[in-house]
Amino acid sequence: MRVIDPEGKQVGVMPTSQALSLAQQYGMDLVEIAPNANPPVCKVVEFGKFKYEQEKREREARKHQHADKLKEIKIRLNIDEHDYQTKLKHMREFLSDAMKVKVSLFFRGRETAHSEFGLDLMQRVLNDLSGACHVEVPPRLQGRTIHMILGPVRGAGHKQKQPPTVAQASGVKL
Repeated sequence: MRVIDPEGKQVGVMPTSQALSLAQQYGMDLVEIAPNANPPVCKVVEFGKFKYEQEKREREARKHQHADKLKEIKIRLNIDEHDYQTKLKHMREFLSDAMKVKVSLFFRGRETAHSEFGLDLMQRVLNDLSGACHVEVPPRLQGRTIHMILGPVRGAGHKQKQPPTVAQASGVKL
């Protein structure tokens, strides 16, 4: 096996018994780093310190991963305008926070006979959110519901607030 000493210098290729005795001379452990290499690579280190540093690297790698978050907004066919605007506002917030949004429209009773109105409402949502999202799964009728999934557009986050103009600050109506 190929052996690396605690300073990171290669000692060379040697038998396992000789590598173990070298590790004992340093008062440390022999840890196999690359078992699939030919020959396998081992390093003389303190095992506790090695394990701690490995966990630290894994934690740091997990910190930089971004799991896709999915939020669901449920709407109805005969939604009131104020309720629609509120749900639209929530969708924009979720999309600006880099979350995906699943929009579900539920039909009740005889509403299923007029699914074209539901598709029109979904198209209205897409038009109102244009520029803030892209369609990952287009609107599809599945039984009594229409689902679509919207993904965030990079760079379309929260817009910074503009400072008020002099007329707005003084309360003068234009």
